[in-house]
Amino acid sequence: MALQLRLRTVSGLRGKADRIAKAAFRGLSFYTRVLENCEDEARFDETFRWPVASNIDGNEILEIQVFNYSKVFTNRLIGTFRMVLQKVVEEGQLEVTDTLIDDNNSAIQTSISIEVRYQAMDGTVGAWNDKEFLEIPSLQSEGDSRYPLETDSLLSGHRQGSAMSPSKSNQQSAERSFRRAGKGVFSAMKLGKTRPPKDDHQKQEEPAVLEAEDLGRKAMRLGGGLDPDTVSLASVTAVTTNVSNKRSKPDIKMEPSAGRPMDYQVSITVIEARQLVGLNMDPMVCVEVGDEKKYTSMKESTNCPYYNEYFVFDFHVPPDVMFDKIIKLSVIHSKNLLRSGTLVGSFKMDVGTVYTQPEHQFYHKWAILSDPEDLTAGLKGYLKCDVAVVGKGDNIKTPHKANETDEDDIEGNLLLPDGVPPERQWARFYIKIYRAEGLPRMNTSLMANVKKALIGENKDLVDPYVQVFFAGQKGKTSVQKSSYEPLWNEQIVFTEMFPPLCKRIKIQIRDSDKVNDVAIGTHFIDLRKISNEGDKGFLPTFGPAWVNMYGSTRNYTLMDEHQDLNEGLGEGVSFRARLLMSLAVEILDTSNPEINSSTEVQVEQAPSVADNCTGKMEEFFLFGAFLEATMIDRKIGDKPINFEVTIGNYGNQIDGMAKPTLRRKKDGGDGDEEESELLQNSSEEDGDEDGELVSISSSQPMKPLVTDRNYFHLPYFEKKPCIYIKSWWQDQRRRLYNANIMDKIADKLEEGLNDVQEMIKTEKPHPERRLRGVLEELSSGCLRFVTLADKDQHHSSRTRLDRERLKSCMRELENVGQQATTLRSQVKKNTMKDKLKLVQNFLQKLRFLADEPQHTIPDIFIWMMSNNKRIAYTRIPSKDILYSIVDEEMGKDCAKVKTVFLKLPGKRGFGPAGWTVQAKMEIYLWLGLNKQRKDFLSGLPCGFEEKKTARGPNLPSFPPISLLYTKKQVFQLRAHMYQARSLFAADSSGLSDPFARVFFITQSQCTEVLNETLCPTWDQLLVFDNVELYGEAHEMRDDPPIIVIEIYDQDTVGKADFMGRTFAKPVVKMSDEQYCPPRFPPQLEYYQIYRGNSTAGDLLAAFELLQIGAGGKSDLPRVDGPTGIDRGPILPVPLGIRPVLSKYRVEILFWGLRDLKRVNLAQVDRPRVDIECAGKGVQSALIQNYKKNPNFSTLVKWLEVDLPENELLHPPLNIRVVDCRAFGRYTLVGSHAVSSLRKFIYRPPEKKAHHWNMTVELLNGSLAMTNRGPPSCPTGELVVKVEPEVPIKKMETMVKLEANSDAVVKVEVSEEEKEKKKKKKKGGGGAGGGEEGEEEEPDESMLDWWSKYFASIETMKEQLRQQEAAAAEAEEKEEMEIAEGSKGQAKNKEKSKAPKDDKKKKQQSAAELPEKKNKQKIDELKVFNKELETEFDNFEDWLHTFNLLRGKIGDNDDNATEEERIVGRFKGSICVYKVPLPDDMGKEAGYDPNLGMFQGIPSNDPINVLVRVYVVRATDLHPADINGKADPYIAIKLGKTDIKDKENYISKQLNPVFGKSFDIEATFPMESMLTVAVYDWDLVGTDDLIGETKIDLENRYYSKHRATCGVSQTYAIHGYNMWRDPMKPSQILSKLCKEGKVDGPHFGPGGRVKVANRVFTGPTEMEDENGQKKQTEEHLALTVLHHWEDVPRAGCRLVPEHVETRPLLNPDKPGIEQGRLEMWVDMFPMDMPAPGPAIDISPRKPKKYELRVIVWNTDEVILEDDDYFTGEKSSDIFVRGWLKGQQEDKQDTDVHYHSLTGEGNFNWRYIFPFDYLMAEEKIVISKKESMFSWDETEYKIPARLTLQVWDADHFSADDFLGAIELDLNRFPRGAKTAKQCSMEMVTNEAELPMVSIFKQKRVKGWWPFVARDENDELEITGKVEAELHLLTAEEAEKSPAGLARNEPDPLEKPNRPDTSFIWFLNPLKSIKYLICTRYKWLIIKIVLALLLLIMLALFLYSMPGYMVKKLLGA
Repeated sequence: MALQLRLRTVSGLRGKADRIAKAAFRGLSFYTRVLENCEDEARFDETFRWPVASNIDGNEILEIQVFNYSKVFTNRLIGTFRMVLQKVVEEGQLEVTDTLIDDNNSAIQTSISIEVRYQAMDGTVGAWNDKEFLEIPSLQSEGDSRYPLETDSLLSGHRQGSAMSPSKSNQQSAERSFRRAGKGVFSAMKLGKTRPPKDDHQKQEEPAVLEAEDLGRKAMRLGGGLDPDTVSLASVTAVTTNVSNKRSKPDIKMEPSAGRPMDYQVSITVIEARQLVGLNMDPMVCVEVGDEKKYTSMKESTNCPYYNEYFVFDFHVPPDVMFDKIIKLSVIHSKNLLRSGTLVGSFKMDVGTVYTQPEHQFYHKWAILSDPEDLTAGLKGYLKCDVAVVGKGDNIKTPHKANETDEDDIEGNLLLPDGVPPERQWARFYIKIYRAEGLPRMNTSLMANVKKALIGENKDLVDPYVQVFFAGQKGKTSVQKSSYEPLWNEQIVFTEMFPPLCKRIKIQIRDSDKVNDVAIGTHFIDLRKISNEGDKGFLPTFGPAWVNMYGSTRNYTLMDEHQDLNEGLGEGVSFRARLLMSLAVEILDTSNPEINSSTEVQVEQAPSVADNCTGKMEEFFLFGAFLEATMIDRKIGDKPINFEVTIGNYGNQIDGMAKPTLRRKKDGGDGDEEESELLQNSSEEDGDEDGELVSISSSQPMKPLVTDRNYFHLPYFEKKPCIYIKSWWQDQRRRLYNANIMDKIADKLEEGLNDVQEMIKTEKPHPERRLRGVLEELSSGCLRFVTLADKDQHHSSRTRLDRERLKSCMRELENVGQQATTLRSQVKKNTMKDKLKLVQNFLQKLRFLADEPQHTIPDIFIWMMSNNKRIAYTRIPSKDILYSIVDEEMGKDCAKVKTVFLKLPGKRGFGPAGWTVQAKMEIYLWLGLNKQRKDFLSGLPCGFEEKKTARGPNLPSFPPISLLYTKKQVFQLRAHMYQARSLFAADSSGLSDPFARVFFITQSQCTEVLNETLCPTWDQLLVFDNVELYGEAHEMRDDPPIIVIEIYDQDTVGKADFMGRTFAKPVVKMSDEQYCPPRFPPQLEYYQIYRGNSTAGDLLAAFELLQIGAGGKSDLPRVDGPTGIDRGPILPVPLGIRPVLSKYRVEILFWGLRDLKRVNLAQVDRPRVDIECAGKGVQSALIQNYKKNPNFSTLVKWLEVDLPENELLHPPLNIRVVDCRAFGRYTLVGSHAVSSLRKFIYRPPEKKAHHWNMTVELLNGSLAMTNRGPPSCPTGELVVKVEPEVPIKKMETMVKLEANSDAVVKVEVSEEEKEKKKKKKKGGGGAGGGEEGEEEEPDESMLDWWSKYFASIETMKEQLRQQEAAAAEAEEKEEMEIAEGSKGQAKNKEKSKAPKDDKKKKQQSAAELPEKKNKQKIDELKVFNKELETEFDNFEDWLHTFNLLRGKIGDNDDNATEEERIVGRFKGSICVYKVPLPDDMGKEAGYDPNLGMFQGIPSNDPINVLVRVYVVRATDLHPADINGKADPYIAIKLGKTDIKDKENYISKQLNPVFGKSFDIEATFPMESMLTVAVYDWDLVGTDDLIGETKIDLENRYYSKHRATCGVSQTYAIHGYNMWRDPMKPSQILSKLCKEGKVDGPHFGPGGRVKVANRVFTGPTEMEDENGQKKQTEEHLALTVLHHWEDVPRAGCRLVPEHVETRPLLNPDKPGIEQGRLEMWVDMFPMDMPAPGPAIDISPRKPKKYELRVIVWNTDEVILEDDDYFTGEKSSDIFVRGWLKGQQEDKQDTDVHYHSLTGEGNFNWRYIFPFDYLMAEEKIVISKKESMFSWDETEYKIPARLTLQVWDADHFSADDFLGAIELDLNRFPRGAKTAKQCSMEMVTNEAELPMVSIFKQKRVKGWWPFVARDENDELEITGKVEAELHLLTAEEAEKSPAGLARNEPDPLEKPNRPDTSFIWFLNPLKSIKYLICTRYKWLIIKIVLALLLLIMLALFLYSMPGYMVKKLLGA
């Protein structure tokens, strides 16, 4: 089953060169090693083996190429040898010597000698040697198709080899391909190897770095001009040797992060509900998160309540627990103290769903309410809310809240994640639980043990049951008493909406106990992994399959300290049990009448499954060898130590080994019926071909030896112990194989991406080429998966999930492959960054797909036992070490040496304890079918003998119990430890005393300790002599063991503190190799240091491992230290490795110190700053009295240092502040390390750059010239004319200007055009909303600051919208481009997107037109939705702030915030430059040599400033009171000034509008930190801080961006936009020009002004208060200020007039935003003219209005009552109306009794006075919240008028018939007649013309009343004719009107028909009416009939007597 090639020699070569050969077969190529300096003969003598899966065809070809190897250029092909394999296939073995042929197919002199062997699959060729395979030949019967490799389909031109190659091959295959159409040109290019960051320190080579030009030239030479944009590199880690790859990479991150509690905050705003189903309800909303509930207030009788209430829930739990919590929103109707209320509908989702949303939030979305009790009912209404989940350190960008007028399109904004359909259906989830096995013997209760002792009862001591949690519900199976192998066969049924918004199902096996039930094990099923929502997707399905559960160790003690692990928190440390289960989902057809509509969880019996449904039982073999155990923690070093390996319960010493006995039916039958029994290992023979193999699962105990003070090691020198375990599992390897293939593709991709990022970081040339290579590898890997996975066997045990997953994985990977190919062609230098992001998405997708939800073989645990106590463990996934014949399917660590670090179990491993290594082990593991085990030793380092147990004759094939190494090599390791940076602060001083400890095998050495630094430069060479390594020499060269470097902090007492760890691989030199470039001497590299999971600095070092040959150490290369340094025994890093230095000057600007905290309770009085860099230092002047003046007297000092030429190696610069005390004592206050000097390096301008081009961007219609040219001003001028911007159509054009051309750029608009525009705009409004066209221009006097503010917010929102649209468009385009390969998908996406977008567009266009007219007329300011600093780079344009830190970093939570450690700030700056500088620097006028590079900085003497703080409003404050509200007020602190605006608190508001300004006088630098806080006012007790924000005023004041007072958009001397700076624009401009040494400003005629070489033009006249025009230069000057950044050299962007939004933070809840504050600050120096009065920004007072509603008539009202007498339908109609809320002001008409047609006449007037805020479109009401409230609370509610029609009843409650709600800002125009009035007016609002009562003033018409019927359908229940009339309060006073029909202006009485009387007041009349009208004839008939009856009766009565008389003749 393999083709073997032995390449012996190549002879007849010419010249002397390095030779390399390459052998290729079926697209898989191997390289030989490089033979250096060969002459005529090259003796390779190497063997290559290709595992083949399908038989070799006789005409396949083997190809061998021989090259001259070049380190730098392409390898030159000498010749090729091709051989058809027909003869080999026939004979099985062949030796050949033949000549090579060159490119032209002509023979050359060179000849090659090879030997080829072929072993066929069916065993026909050659006899089986017993060591080949323990495989039963009947394998063939299962079909050849078992592992067909299908490589024929792989083009040999493709570099399949580099995608994945067999174990012997070189993993990073050495082909570096330049691809070109035509023929594949291979060039084994070697680019400077960059170290892939983090865990990959596989340093193989250190080749020469190829410069960019070289590459270009070479490419030209290679292929006649390659397009540089198509070149791709296969791997930067160029490897020229046939790496045996016997080692896999160690994982550097140590600490388990799962299970550790974190802070979370869930904030939910319930805004309003709509379309609630039900009549006249009083709804309230219950918000539930986990177990906490909160309620909104109740709104009475409305179906669309408006709440706007905010709730916050705080949690401190592990992430897993948090994300499984359920958020439930339910609307409850008429709840009060006595009744719990009835549920209208609810909505639920888990927290994880919210957290995975962009920005972790849903904003303004509508939740669909449904009734969980009734599945058949449809939707019960909508609830609009915001839901956000914030973890520590997440910041949520809240979309800007202004007036939210946009009428919500409910369907387009549903509260559902993307991709979930709005119409969710009900579904049943069936979770079937069949059985479990391998349960631990749990019951440790004392009773059980007593019982056992007394009665000797040996029952299983566990009573298991299974509990399932899903979507907030739980169900459980029955309890199986006393059973380790319980059998349930039950199913648990959940009913939930589908797709569910809860991602995980939690399945727990629990032990039922009388006292308390405990969890045995927990498993989570992620629904996303077992379903697929695509159009070819599938519903969730699972199994039947076993799931493995892990948890705490299986030692049975009374208290289990790791119980949490069994609950599923944290990583399980031991196998607990496995459970056989399955899951299915059925979508319910709710229209079916038989359906059971209950949603309770049900438990039913389920049919059992066949035993073999989960796969055939196979015997697996696990082999492990311990090659090294070092770094054993000293605490356990004194007792003997052994290691135990377990897989499932096999190998576990406590529970023994369970082997299922196989009971075969006689005669074979089809007999795979298997039953599992627990057998302790009995000694009977099983007749196994191994004899009976007793597993050995633990190594022999050994006493450790001392390595150094901290660590011990076990003496595994030449003798390495082994373990082996046999176990039986169902054979589901295929699942793991597919996962392995995908994992390998993902690993390769990740490695490639790390390469690319490293190249970008270290600024290596052409990262985009590497990215192309990565994409090539990705697409070939994906195609390979498709071919490999396609040939899946169809055995009975494949579940539906297996089939569906395979299909979807193949689809996805094919897709990714195509997209990668498309992307590759789009990767260019400039698109690099964006494409990198897209490729990252591929990685996430692959990782997601590779995770196999259906477990098979349990994970392997390795425990270190000391004295039989379990100390530390590691867990290895079984798939990683699973063997397969096909290389791609093999686990990544199978048959490889892996370095693992053992860690402490459970909570013990949190925090610092988890960072120390418990032990470092080198282990070798192999897991596979027992019958495939012939190769299990193949990956071990060679050169060992097997030691086996003696066991009877002829049983040779026992696995060894130990390996004895006979070969050993001796090496010397040199560790060049240069320096480390950004280390972790371990001492209370905020510094550390670091030293490094280097571990290699069993030796360790330390560097010296450097005191008090975080950036030590050790510059030290550590030499490890006589390092003994076991194994073959050539393997050592390619796979040396790893080096572990740990950094510690030395403490005078106690042991050193751990500060971090990193790994490295040394560069190896064998004794026969030269010590010369490119590999030697090695270069210094940065290694990332980790502490737990977080990074803790970098180490700059190099490591080399040199073989000591026969000549001993004398042959090793010399160590050349730098001359002139004698450091005693310490060896410095030798020349050639240490960096090349040159002279730099570092200038420091000392400005001042701020906010220094006390040190040891004493205040800092005389501080000084010490600067240190690369061993040199400089001190600042001493501050004599910190309190009086914290600034330095001498501003600039400098020092000269030697720094490396390579800027990436620059050492950090340390800033330390000390306090000078009496008697020459110093105390350290705090320190700061500037880790990168790059941003402070000054590069002198180049001479030749005189003719530079500039790009002028006309962006948003304004000119922004981005130019950072050299200081010399070129000749020529640029004229820039600027017109106030036209913000409607944003133009984006690019004009390129030569600087010496006289171009005039005009953006001028002539007067007539402006007029036209205005007219056009006015007309344009008409389309949007009928009447809006006629609206009058806003009157100047009406406008105030708020008009400006709201207009600006509209603009900001508009810009955001446009940005989003543009981004979306770009993304869509991108997706289109990528998906071109994958056709169908893009289309579907488009389809699904289109309808939503259209809706939005329609709305926007409707809404925007009316708004846009006003925009032109109102001047705007800039609203920043973040802090001003972030926009202007912290105002550090020349003055930088360095935070001084002190104190150690907290251990408890390693990401303890820096804030807590800050003890002050140093202000200053740094400038670094090479000396000497060019001469012309000092020649400028006014050059002050004392200031060096810092020319033109202001003086730092104290200065008095007037600070004016404007606070506009706060949003989303964190509630501070129990009622979920707060009573906020502002507190401001600056220096000694402390203003608390307590009396003006705003009652019960979380979005208060403050609108206040405060003036404070301050003196910089003493008072420069402004704190603005929001407090919550409390009647009793102290006020609580809600949040605060701090602003550094000093940096703003001195900044060149001029942040003292923002520059307005226009200049006006009166009105709402008055200029507020005491300096006029022209004065500001002159000052700026003077300070920047810029020529100007020169004002010329015709509105021109010249500054430097730019000419600006603009308007020149303005109006004063009286409307007089006068000439002025101010507009011109202002224009220049707006474009100040275009001025060469001195220009920078000036701060505009603005409002900034600052997050409020509370020190008690670090990192979590508590709300936001909108504000701005102006500053005016006191020595200048005083500024005018502050702008009035006090909140707008609402305007008083009166709304008069006349209800004239109703019609077609449904008839509710039946008449008592006549059964006739009628209604007693009245109409109720209200505006502000039911309780305050509802008004009813009188009753129109007994309407028989639904007509009612009222002529009734309601009067509603209200206060209205025009800008926000809200009604303002103030009322007490309850009778206990202290004061009134102000509410803002939308202006909606509600009219309801009712049927009056005398004795029972009135019946509600229907209602209509009119939003006074936009409601449908009433119909002219009752006939035209229809449902459309309510349902189809979007298309109807809307009117606003505030513009129309008076509206009359007919509107429909609607209500919902039993089926939740809207129906029309009546019509009302009404008239609305709106008056302002003044108008209402002038023309008063009476309520109802009263004076003044009375309405006439309605003309009602006679029926509308009250029947019991006037019964006769009523009877008369009844008789007269309808029953007249009936009554007449009855009377006649009665008369007849009476006559008959009388007749009968008198007849007898009469007859007697007659007869007797009386």
